[in-house]
Amino acid sequence: MKIVSKILVGLVAALHTWFLILEMFLWTKPIGLKTFSMTAEEAEASATLAANQGLYNGFLVAGLLWGLLAKKRDVVIFFLFCVIVAGVYGAATAKFSILFVQALPAALALGLTLMSSGKQDEAGSAS
Repeated sequence: MKIVSKILVGLVAALHTWFLILEMFLWTKPIGLKTFSMTAEEAEASATLAANQGLYNGFLVAGLLWGLLAKKRDVVIFFLFCVIVAGVYGAATAKFSILFVQALPAALALGLTLMSSGKQDEAGSAS
């Protein structure tokens, strides 16, 4: 279970890396326009805000990777919780599908992380 939880945490980090790229670098490009259902004018007007949002996604990635690489279960739990809160908020205020794209994978990763033993994570033994 520990290995599967780490894979899911890695997947959440990969998703947020993609969100960073999409929001910081592809926002005004055709893939960004299509993904977020925007016109070129809307994208240009909101590009600075999107880049800021992408940067925050990068901080989530950094936290998740820090927790994984340093074997800090509490750090992973904190950042997964942050992703879930952001996903729920995004679903409530922007687009409902964010709940499934962002919050659900993080919730699954959090559930598996919580079910795996923290002492085993620190000792590095298999569960």
